[in-house]
Amino acid sequence: MYLYEPRSNYFYDEGKINVLNETQLWAILEGTIVTLEIALVAIVVGAVFGVIVALGRISKNKVANALSWFYIWFFRGTPLLLQLFIIYYAIPIIYLEATGTSFQVDAMFCAFIAFSLNSTAYLAEIIRAAIESIDSGQMEAAKALGMSYRQAMTRIIIPQTFKRLVAPMGNELILLLKDTSLVSTIALFDLLRTVKTMASASGSWIYYIYAAAIYLFLTTIIQVVFDKMEKKLGVYER
Repeated sequence: MYLYEPRSNYFYDEGKINVLNETQLWAILEGTIVTLEIALVAIVVGAVFGVIVALGRISKNKVANALSWFYIWFFRGTPLLLQLFIIYYAIPIIYLEATGTSFQVDAMFCAFIAFSLNSTAYLAEIIRAAIESIDSGQMEAAKALGMSYRQAMTRIIIPQTFKRLVAPMGNELILLLKDTSLVSTIALFDLLRTVKTMASASGSWIYYIYAAAIYLFLTTIIQVVFDKMEKKLGVYER
């Protein structure tokens, strides 16, 4: 359940507000899950479609190149919050004006879409740079062996970019994790909005410390995992 409506009497007890009660713990857990779900879905979808957009960006096909350039230009050049508003607020209004009928939008689904589209644009540029960092002789050698462009990319070029992609993708995941706080604007209770509601209801600042600790815990895990992945993949390049 993503919409959590806390009540002030859950969080206020004659100044005894430093220790989280069961209701607060569950609310923070639900908010943390929402935060993680959005970030993880965005990084996975962004990585998959980022490869496609990156290949279009370096393609000699003018149409594919132009479309990929425009996609990256738009989603990197506009605020993520604006993209979220367009998907959640503007599209239903446009549909209503065009058809005369309305439809119910799911806030979580809109968050998945907005964050995934934004992540795709950034990861596409990261992947493009990684592909172009591979010596061009690799492609020529693959073609000399009779490989097609697709075979050379999937079997030779892209696998060599993995180590170069680990650190930037880790950074992107950390940024996505922190940017999930924007979903509070479309009535989703992520981690930050949950603790903000608790702080407002109780008048205590300590809840922000709890949120900071959780964010630091999650980003530290991501950093450690991606550091280990980078070292492991780096073994094969030595």
